Amino acid sequence: MFVAADDTDSMRGNCTTFLATEIIHELVFSKGLDLIGFPRLVRLNPAIPWKTRGNGSLVMCFGKGTGTKRFIGQIKGKDVFSFENKTDWEPDRYMILEAIKPLVQRYHDPTDSDPGIVISEIRPSYDFYRYGVSRVADRDVIEKEIERIGALKYEIGCGRGIIGCTCGMAWIPRDRTFELLSYRPEERWGTERIFDRDSVVEADSLLKSTFNSYEERTGKIAIFPGTPCPVMYGFRGDDPDELIRGHDIIKTEPQDRWLVFETNQGTDDHIITEYTQEEFIPNSSYSVEGIVESVNRIRGGHTFLVLDTKFGKLTCAAYEPSREFRHVLDWLTKGDRIVVLGELRESPRSLNIEKIHVLETVDEYQKVSNPVCTECGRAMTSVGKGKGYRCKRCGTKSELPVLKKVPRWIVPGWYEPPVSARRHLSKPLKRMGEVQPVEFVNCRNQ
Repeated sequence: MFVAADDTDSMRGNCTTFLATEIIHELVFSKGLDLIGFPRLVRLNPAIPWKTRGNGSLVMCFGKGTGTKRFIGQIKGKDVFSFENKTDWEPDRYMILEAIKPLVQRYHDPTDSDPGIVISEIRPSYDFYRYGVSRVADRDVIEKEIERIGALKYEIGCGRGIIGCTCGMAWIPRDRTFELLSYRPEERWGTERIFDRDSVVEADSLLKSTFNSYEERTGKIAIFPGTPCPVMYGFRGDDPDELIRGHDIIKTEPQDRWLVFETNQGTDDHIITEYTQEEFIPNSSYSVEGIVESVNRIRGGHTFLVLDTKFGKLTCAAYEPSREFRHVLDWLTKGDRIVVLGELRESPRSLNIEKIHVLETVDEYQKVSNPVCTECGRAMTSVGKGKGYRCKRCGTKSELPVLKKVPRWIVPGWYEPPVSARRHLSKPLKRMGEVQPVEFVNCRNQ
């Protein structure tokens, strides 16, 4: 039986993943059900205007487990296991709903969340995941799919969370990663987190499949949230066993629980690569190829470039929090051919850059001197701006001065922001088998 929860978190501290641990504790340790597979943290469209934080839907499957039994965490001192497969027996969905309703009611914040719960034996069509991760889903269409699969739903407020539940439940991984989330005791929520930063650096260094944990150049630790939520840290990687090893290495204040989630984070699933001009609309994320027209950095440190694309001119932006990533834009020049990946915003209409792929760069030249007359060897003089040069003695003309080719910092390759400025869904270069060009890495240290 699939159980999905969404829109139960809050800007003031709650977290949908914490609710998932409460649901697992109730259904496994109180109701005697087995957890089938990893619990799933499914990130949906990050461009949704009304999202709270990460727009994450939580999906779990319960039944009677068979096959391999795997240790994936601890909740309130009890070991949590998941099973590889399940029997044909399905638990009563009404029993499940009645068991988890009090948890949803307890942890939701009525000021900025509209929780939804969906319980179903049948998974929604995969199309709902593809749409939910990249577009703004239509509530009426979601309701029809819930009815089609015979799912049970529960809503609080406007119940917007059932949209994320349906789209998250529809996820069938083509690519996947994992995140080990640890949680603080409730009496510590909202207080300063206590941790040993050197232990995080050690875990990041030893465990090669992890990503987005630590920025070596700046020394920035990125696994600890800055909000008053229950989460102590989130440690991400491609290998769940390595993440569990990391939990043994990372030293923090006492934790109440921890759990490994299967996720679509770091996959670029939200990026739309094929679309028409009519489909190129705000509140979605795209891969856009074009030729650089101009670059401009404004007061406050934000950098904008104008890209000539097949759909016309497009303004692209890298904002101050992306730090040295803005240098990539600074070093681009008119004529360079690039691909930008990011979210298209409605007002002002611009694409917020997540990654850049520089395909080709043009040569840049610097004036050395006025041209020399080929007849008499004298230096020519300028006729006027944009009008070329002429020898006063011989009348010989030249269009261009003496030029020399200037080395450029920017070279073809992939470029990404520092760890702290990356989106949950954005695929890091480490997972792509790419590294930023050495020219860019070296110049940042100057």
